[in-house]
Amino acid sequence: MKRFAYELNESWKIAVAQMRSNKTRSTLTALGVIIGIVAVTLMGTAIAGIQIGFDKSMAVFGDDVLYVEQWPWKPVDDWWNYRDRKKIKTEYAEPINHMIAAIPNSNLLVAVPTSSLIRNVKYADNEVSNVLIRGTVSDYLITSTFDFKEGRFFNELESRSGTNVCVIGYDVADALFPSESPIDKSVLINGQPFKVIGVISRQGTFLGLFSLDAIVVMPLPAFQKYFSAKSDSDILVKVKDKTKLAEARDELTGIMRRVRGLPPEKKDDFSINEQQALKSTLGPVKNSIAIAGLFITGLSLFVGAIGIMNITFVSVKERTREIGTRKALGARRRTILLQFLIESTALCLLGGFLGLAFAYLMCSGIGKAFPSFPIHFSSTAENAEDAETVKNLNELTDAIIGAAIEVHRALGPGLLESTYEMCLCQELSIRGLRFERQVSIPVEYKGVKLECGYRADLIVHGRVLVEIKAIDSLLPIHEAQLLSYLKLGGWKIGLLINFNVELLKHGVRRRVLGLVEEISL
Repeated sequence: MKRFAYELNESWKIAVAQMRSNKTRSTLTALGVIIGIVAVTLMGTAIAGIQIGFDKSMAVFGDDVLYVEQWPWKPVDDWWNYRDRKKIKTEYAEPINHMIAAIPNSNLLVAVPTSSLIRNVKYADNEVSNVLIRGTVSDYLITSTFDFKEGRFFNELESRSGTNVCVIGYDVADALFPSESPIDKSVLINGQPFKVIGVISRQGTFLGLFSLDAIVVMPLPAFQKYFSAKSDSDILVKVKDKTKLAEARDELTGIMRRVRGLPPEKKDDFSINEQQALKSTLGPVKNSIAIAGLFITGLSLFVGAIGIMNITFVSVKERTREIGTRKALGARRRTILLQFLIESTALCLLGGFLGLAFAYLMCSGIGKAFPSFPIHFSSTAENAEDAETVKNLNELTDAIIGAAIEVHRALGPGLLESTYEMCLCQELSIRGLRFERQVSIPVEYKGVKLECGYRADLIVHGRVLVEIKAIDSLLPIHEAQLLSYLKLGGWKIGLLINFNVELLKHGVRRRVLGLVEEISL
């Protein structure tokens, strides 16, 4: 063992000496590896970035939302049959919701009507063209995935009365109000003034094809009053449990057939689309691009390896006398082989480290030059992304606690949990925070999901679990229940809020990855 360690040490010394004495040859040989490493790393980074962008684009549609539309989200041969279908009407949402309410243990939560068309939006001397104008109802927040940069979404009263208010996308706000807040300002759409009450946070682009931030959302009655002609309508239906998407789809198909009045022998004259269908269509294309890209760039790395092999062969030829002398002095065949292997390995490692360094610098440069491209390189990017996630969760929980404080300030202690829950929901709606009420939490036992009657009071933005209490004091059993719900539902953070206290700061607990915190307010 000592002899092998000695031979290894000597081989490294000889390898370093050879690289120093043949700097030009070593540099050119390592350059082949550097180019190969940079090419493969950049392609892998680009593919990872494309995957992140693809997932973000798909997330816009929601993995627990079904879309009732005239056309399917896939290529069709008999397109004329789909063209001749009856249009989807926003009026369908009301009977759908009635049927959902009438079905015991329905897999569907709510149906939301939307109508859309393209128009220009103007404020003073600034104008934005090709903006998606969407009319919908206040429940649209339940099916959407966006957050608010400032302001709020329109409430149920504004929705039903068709008030001329609107929520604008990030790009629209940036173009029309570059140096001021758009809140409470009026924009002109088709010559009609609409008061801005909220700004949606940046959503980016869909697969780089079109912006998701060039949008204006308004109450459906106002939309129908001014923009009813040549608009496209569809129905968005929220699913209670995304693990039962197939059952929910079948249930919605039956409901839509009843709404359309279709007899049993007739085919469906509507399409029910979902995020997974779009992934199935675009996924193979994305995978083919990734495989082809890695294969092509992998060839450059292979060429670099051939260069090292060739240089090693030349080096052996040049040092025939040295090899003979060493063998005459008693050097083993293994020792001489080890020397040349270490020399080639040293060149590979040198080229690899330099290649990774260059690739990292180039990725950083690309990230700064093109901020919209989702660069994904090494664990540093992952840690930064995790830190950003934690920051966003903290901001979200602060907003929820702020809403709870407002409710407690208005109502005080002594009321029922259901009352606090309804009022907190109203306050969250006013603040533009998306939420779901009484979300089913199945228990997974030996690979089978069982409905045991567990329900989360509120799920805010699909990320924070909120359990509401109105009891004398919070006990360890309540905190254990919150932790169990977090584990069963797969959420990262939970809030336990007891409204039956004089000061709400004594009734708030937060559970994050096994830590319990009493919130200081």
